[in-house]
Amino acid sequence: MDVAGATTGQHRVADDVGERCQKLFQDFLEQFKEYQTNPPKYLEDARNLIKPERNTLTISFADITDFNQHLGDCITQEYYRIYPYLCRAVKNFLKDQADINVPLKEYFVALTDVPTRFKVRELSTTKVGTLIRISGQVVRTHPVHPELVAGTFKCMDCQTVIRDVEQQFKYTQPVTCTNQACANRSRFVLDPKTSRFVDFQKIRIQETQAELPRGSIPRSMEVIVRAEAVEVAQAGDQCDFIGTLIVVPDVGSLNLPGAKAETGARNRGERSEGDNDGLQGLKALGVRELSYRLAFLACNVSSSNPKFAGREWILEDISKESLQKQMNPEEWAKIFSMCNDKHLYVKLISSLFPTIHGNEEVKRGLLLMLFGGVPKVTMEKTALRGDINICIVGDPSVAKSQFLKQVADFSPRAVYTSGKASSAAGLTAAVVRDEESFEFVIEAGALMLADNGVCCIDEFDKMDPRDQVAIHEAMEQQTISITKAGVRATLNARTSILAAANPINGRYNRAKSLRQNINLGAPILSRFDLFFILIDDTNEVTDYAIARKIVDLHCRMEESIERVYSREEILRYILFARQFKPKLSTDASKLLIKCYKTLRQREVGNSSRTAWRITVRQLESLIRLSEAMARLYCSDKVTVPHVEEAYRLLNKSIIRVEQPDINLDGEEDEPGAVHEEDEEAQAMDDMRAEEAEMMETESRGDSHSIADSRPESLSQKKKLKMSYIDYKNMSNLILIYMRREEGKSEDDGEETEGLKRSRIVDWYLNEIGDTIDTEEELIEKKELVEKVIKRLIEHDRVIIQLVTSKFQRGQQDPIEEEEDPLLVVHPNYQINY
Repeated sequence: MDVAGATTGQHRVADDVGERCQKLFQDFLEQFKEYQTNPPKYLEDARNLIKPERNTLTISFADITDFNQHLGDCITQEYYRIYPYLCRAVKNFLKDQADINVPLKEYFVALTDVPTRFKVRELSTTKVGTLIRISGQVVRTHPVHPELVAGTFKCMDCQTVIRDVEQQFKYTQPVTCTNQACANRSRFVLDPKTSRFVDFQKIRIQETQAELPRGSIPRSMEVIVRAEAVEVAQAGDQCDFIGTLIVVPDVGSLNLPGAKAETGARNRGERSEGDNDGLQGLKALGVRELSYRLAFLACNVSSSNPKFAGREWILEDISKESLQKQMNPEEWAKIFSMCNDKHLYVKLISSLFPTIHGNEEVKRGLLLMLFGGVPKVTMEKTALRGDINICIVGDPSVAKSQFLKQVADFSPRAVYTSGKASSAAGLTAAVVRDEESFEFVIEAGALMLADNGVCCIDEFDKMDPRDQVAIHEAMEQQTISITKAGVRATLNARTSILAAANPINGRYNRAKSLRQNINLGAPILSRFDLFFILIDDTNEVTDYAIARKIVDLHCRMEESIERVYSREEILRYILFARQFKPKLSTDASKLLIKCYKTLRQREVGNSSRTAWRITVRQLESLIRLSEAMARLYCSDKVTVPHVEEAYRLLNKSIIRVEQPDINLDGEEDEPGAVHEEDEEAQAMDDMRAEEAEMMETESRGDSHSIADSRPESLSQKKKLKMSYIDYKNMSNLILIYMRREEGKSEDDGEETEGLKRSRIVDWYLNEIGDTIDTEEELIEKKELVEKVIKRLIEHDRVIIQLVTSKFQRGQQDPIEEEEDPLLVVHPNYQINY
């Protein structure tokens, strides 16, 4: 035993195992070589430690086990005990090998390639002190603080200096003064100039969604990092931490007022008033079980999925040769074959979504979202996003949630959440108070956790409007600004947002516009690059194919799934393709401008029927989609075919919801019964019916005309139906005329008695008199306007038919229809011009 007179005045026991490991580890540093002719492998890295900013030597654990298996086993089993001796071995190695004086500072060892990997849920006290590797997602990072490692104290009574008092996660003073003549045991002052400090940071991690069992709350763990390991992990990263599980005092529990009083009473041997009442729960036990908790002391931090997937690429020169050097031959051969595949677009779609039938346009949009556009920064430091946002709206059971789930499972950095179960702070970020230091820290929300990935938000329409506003900035500027509790910060949220929403009444009503079908504002709508509407139409062929797909999936499971490329191959290819930064060619730029002008001109006079207003954001969406298409084919230029596919996809998403024709016979069509495709199909059916009737008439040799031989419903369909736009225009003309005439009566001081129906019909016929040439047209127009007025009374209920004294509602006999009733406009009706 040696006397540690410079520390606490007590004897220190020498650790024979630690000193033996120190010698073996120093021999490893001096003798381990990759090749016999080379110098020691870690010599150059050790010499770099003399720099002021360096103090950690990174060593592969696999090299240690190759050099000495017994040393590797000893470090694994007794890591916490041996780690200080490893750091001393590094310092001694540097002194022996360096040609200059070694600076007086703390040196640390960071181990990599540790084989034993555990989840947060698998950690227990049996692993305390052993070398392990854990993985988790960072949800909170604390500010970096200086930590006192070895303190120098001065006795306030005799001025004796006591050096190198070790600190263990809390401020520790000397037990007694080293001066034998001094009896001081509590009055010491710290000398910061001669004490040794090191950077210290606390990180909170929790289980990833992939590792979380169903119905369980994610478990979290505090991770302590020091020296060069600080500021490596950011909120949202999935990281591997190498170190050991330790037990630290639970300062938060010790600071509780009740715990202090109860602990003090027990320590003094006093009896409280409730001692005779028996055991009353955990509080009656004191804080013995609650004053310590598990934490993880990490020596090395490494990101487990940088950027989009699990590898960093060196991108000094983006060329096939430079990227080929960073992959093994099998990986490069597969990527090269995929690049040359002419049907890659279709094969990637079928391999990514093998269990979903149809919806090809949605699959194409999601595939381009995974590739993404190219982010840019202008000369004025304005960031232009490259991530693509997509919203899917549709009827129930059209696989909206399945799309979100499969994208969340495939993308390495994806967060799946539900709109109703998410608040604004849960989506962006929250400012919370630390339990120990009582400082305000930022806790990451879903958008921060999905940085450089995809944030899937289901039930997007169920979100509170105030929560929807919180993600406006994240969707366009891709930042989150926080000003709360004295904390002002701008956080990154470089994520693609994939949202799924349901129509207001559960099913999409084609008789209404998109704005009337979903409860989303114009600012949110304009921030989505693609907007897909899925409608559950009845189709015998489609229904059979879907049913066959589902039955096969239930019967044969994985055998029914056919993938051309595996998920790992697709992920590697997307990672490879995202390294390209394609630029617009001259022809592609001209075509983009032309497409944008076409979209803007199409909106003129039809704004009420478009899905959303076409703005410059849709032009930027075209650029992003074109860049994603170029990336899909690993091209460094955006060409005309890429722009054409992007325009086609955007054109499919910006649908114009057609209103159904108005049936003036009184029989209402179901909402959405007539659409553009439906009209074309109806026209074809009418044409075929006419041809069939003509052939049948000629074969019978009938003398009557073809028009007379057609069914009555077919011959009258054209007369008794009119388009929604024509109906709206005619009804607005009639209502404006009636309001104007009612206003004249009120100005003259007369009480409004209404207008006769015949007067309204005559006025309308006079207004369109120039377009009527024959008496047949006059009769047809008169019948048409009478039908429109009848519909406005009975169906739309915007015109009220006044009842004269001859037709009282109290009579039990049915009221006869008056030939020429008085009509007035409903007072609460607002005319849509």
